[in-house]
This record gives sequence, structure tokens and C-alpha cells, in this order.
Amino acid sequence: MADLPPARLRLFRPAFYSTGMDCFGPYTVKVGRRTEKKWGIIFKCLTTRAVYIDVLHNLDADSFLMALRRFTARRGTPFELISDQGTNFKGGERELREAFAALAPELQAHLARQQIEFRFNPPNAPHFGGCWEREIRSLKQALTATIGAQSVTFDVLQTVLVEIEGILNSKPLGYTSSDIADLDPITPNSLLMGRPDSTLPPVVYPESELISRRRWRHSQVLADHFWRHFLRFYLPGLQTRQKWQGDISDIQVGTTVMIVDPQLPRALWPVGRVSEVFPGADGRVRTANIKVGEKTYTRPIARIIQLPSISE
Repeated sequence: MADLPPARLRLFRPAFYSTGMDCFGPYTVKVGRRTEKKWGIIFKCLTTRAVYIDVLHNLDADSFLMALRRFTARRGTPFELISDQGTNFKGGERELREAFAALAPELQAHLARQQIEFRFNPPNAPHFGGCWEREIRSLKQALTATIGAQSVTFDVLQTVLVEIEGILNSKPLGYTSSDIADLDPITPNSLLMGRPDSTLPPVVYPESELISRRRWRHSQVLADHFWRHFLRFYLPGLQTRQKWQGDISDIQVGTTVMIVDPQLPRALWPVGRVSEVFPGADGRVRTANIKVGEKTYTRPIARIIQLPSISE
């Protein structure tokens, strides 16, 4: 099992500094006497586990860019965005890159630090984004419990998704004790808004704490308190390695392999040779390019079966 990726350890950084994203749906909404399909998009902070949910009117690059602008306006510009290779994500990344290249050199130098780094997982590898795929499962369960299969208006769908966002951000990150004397567990809301539940009223300061410096100091102490609990009670739980204890050799260039394709019968799975490998930060190969005839496929190691070498 690999070490935790850097995106999971952006400690003392703003929430959503490293963000994973994906789309889900469609859902049917009522518009007058007709119905339309709407999709949802989820942004998940890979460090604090906080989520941001929005609605997409279409699965195209324009709708994604509009959702990205709303996200950055509310949660700040992320350092990196990680997703699958959806056409809307790829198209949005291309448009942003082309717009940046068209700017004057002075503006490029000024905005260089604010560029978002897009990272795409290999095809047929949903486990690369398991962090937010599991959150989509929780979201769909909540949607099924609230609206079921009925068609609702756009306002109802948007309101339910925002309320589900609050529920997901209120989930405890660690162990919850039944003893009332024990400390409350850290939740994503603790790091987003300074309190574990968004429904609680804001803190009321006494008259002696109205000096701005003292209030700023109080907020800083509170933020440090939450981060200390995050590091002490939640982060150690991510370090356990329960699987893949054995050490196996990495796949090499030139190895004959079979590509696993669940949409085809096993007898028709393509066979080719590894033309390029992509080691991770720990030096282990987890993605490779396989050349089958004149085509080249990028696949994760979990979708590749190594075959005995074929003599030519």
C-alpha cells in the first residue's frame, strides 16, 4: 500500500486547497408542464473531507466552467483539481489553458500563481477517485430518502442538495464517544466555519472581548484547537496499512499484457505490449500505456493482466 498522497496532507492550508471533483445524475426536474434533466457536481477537499455540491444544467464544458467559477467565488481558488477524464472536465481545462495563453505577458506573470493545476486519473480507474466516489454514494442515499424517484422543481432539488452538503460536512471524522464528558469529534464544518454544526448559532462574545485584536486572537486559537484535534485523532487513522503488504515487482516496458474490459467477453480482451510506464511519487508503477496494434491505451495496473512473454 502506498504512502498518503500529498493532497491528503495539505495541513494548515485553506479548505479545498487540493480538491477532487466528479459529476452525478441525471435527475428529472419539472419546468412548467415539461421535465428536464439536471446533473450534480461535487467538489471534495482531500484534506479536511469537506464537500461542496452544485447543480449543472448540462454536461458540457460551459456548465462546468460556470460551476467552477461559483465554487472559487465561495471557497477560494484551489491549488489543484483532480478528476476522471470526463469530456466536460477536459474541455474546461483546455479552455482555461487557451484563455491564459491569450493574455498579455504581464498579466500572465501576475496570474501565474493563481492558475489551477488539473490532474486527470487514468481511464477505467474509479478507485483512483474513491475519496469522492464514496461521498457520491452517501449523497445518492440521502437523495433517495428525501425525493425518491419523483420529479421535483429546480428550487427543490437545489435546496435538497445544499442541505445534504450540510449533512455531509457535519459527519465526524473520527471516533464518536457515547460519553457526554468526552470531547466532540472534529467535523469538516469545524475547519470550515469554526463550529461542528452549521445549524448552531454563532459564538456570542462578551463586552470585554470586543477589541478586534482579541477577537482575532480568539479565532486563531480556535482554529489551532481544531487543527490539533485533526492531527491527533483523525490523521493517525489514515496511516494504517491493512492491505497489499507483500512486495511485488513493477511491470516493465515491453511486457505482454491483457487489458481487462468488463464490457467485452473475456475471450475478446485485447492483448498488447507495455510501451510506457508512469511511476508514482513512491516510485511504484500504477499506470501504463499499452500498445494494441496501432492504438495506445492508458490503463491502471488493476486493469492489466501480465502474460508470459511471447517469443517472436
